[in-house]
Order: sequence, then structure tokens, then C-alpha cells
Amino acid sequence: MISALIIDDEESTVNVLKLLLQLHVPEISNIETAIGAASGLHALKESQPDIVFLDIEMPLMSGFELLEQFPNHFFEVIFVTAYDHFAIKAIRYSALDYLLKPVDVEELKLAVQRFISKRTNSQQKELYENLMHNLRSEKESDYKLAISTTEGTFFYKPEEIIRCEADGNYTRFYLRDKKPLIASRTLKEFDEILSEQQFIRVSRGDLVNKKYIVSFSGDHELRLTDNSLIEVSRRRWDFVKKQLVN
Repeated sequence: MISALIIDDEESTVNVLKLLLQLHVPEISNIETAIGAASGLHALKESQPDIVFLDIEMPLMSGFELLEQFPNHFFEVIFVTAYDHFAIKAIRYSALDYLLKPVDVEELKLAVQRFISKRTNSQQKELYENLMHNLRSEKESDYKLAISTTEGTFFYKPEEIIRCEADGNYTRFYLRDKKPLIASRTLKEFDEILSEQQFIRVSRGDLVNKKYIVSFSGDHELRLTDNSLIEVSRRRWDFVKKQLVN
């Protein structure tokens, strides 16, 4: 069974989240709570939770600052925030989890299931180090994207990614000067993350980095710097052309 610790500066939020876990997440057998960062810091030093639900915005010390006190932490973190915090994108780039308040029951259950499925991931330390790198970066183009595969997790800046290709519920990454990788997440998820980084969804199955497009033709095809030809869906052709000429 799983033990959890909830850290938030609002007692009402702590109580609601605890109740939701008790009612809907039977996998969690023990739930401890802490009100505020100082109390949370003490609780983390005294207990050994498997999973921590950590508020991002707290007085005196943010959730990220608290987490930095445990560089070799033994617990998994699901971040919790009351609004679409600027750091959400850095979290998503790092393949980590978050919940928006008010917490949705189904999202909560899915987050715990994702935690259970990746408990054996030996690279959690690298994921959190990547998160801290992204948070310290001055611009999003310096973020590194965590690409989790059966061979491990790899970290690349968006500029190193030529294109992404759907492969069922997986995504195949074509990288500059590297062999392709198959990530265990859908193309839709990566599209949502990379759409502001000059990546264009040209069809249901292809997401292309604009900087690697050499030319486009009337046959609804794009030629990339690696000489690959990517077909653009007719439905998206006008949109893609507009993106390329601007």
C-alpha cells in the first residue's frame, strides 16, 4: 500500500484533498498532512511518504524551494496549484505530474495511477534535476524535454528535435545527429507542450519543427533538412502554409 503526505498552506484544501483520497483512491492507505511549508519541511524529515501532494505557492517558501531541501529525496511529487502557474510548462517538459485546484477526482485518480506505473523508474532524480534546470532557465527555448523510453529517459532541447511521429500510443522522435527514440507518451501530449516552440502539427501523425523545414510543394509535402518528405493533410495545408510564410 501507499503512504501520502499533503502539504498546503490552506487547511481547507488539505482537508478536501485528504477526503478525496480517502473516498476515491483506495491504493493510498496512510495519509498525513502539513499546513504550510515549515510544517511540511518538518513532516518530510520525520516521515517517509511514498508520494507528496505539494502546493506550489506558499508563504515564506514555495513548493519548489522546499523540494530543493531534499536533493536526494525518496518520494514522488504531484504538484498542486490554484491556477495555471507559469511553472506548469516546466513541470510538463520534465514529465512530472501536477493537479489544478479545485482538484478533479478523475484527474487525481489518473495521477496516482501514473505514479504507481512508474514507481520503479530509477531516473526520478534526473527528472527533478531537469525540472530545476527548466525553472532556472530564462526562456522556454532553453528548457529540456524529458523523453521517457524503454531504454531510459533522455533530455533534449526543442531545437535538437527535428520532428515527432505518432506510433499508436507512442511517439517516435527524430533528433539532430542522434538515433530516433520512441517515447511512451502520445503525440497529442507532445504537441501541447511544443506548440509554442515553432513546432507545427502538419497532420494527425506528424509534428514538425519549423526550423528544419527546407521547402514545401503544391503536392502537400514538406522537405526537411534530413531529406525526409512529410505529407501535410489537406485539412491543415492552408494553416501550415500560413505558418511558413510568416
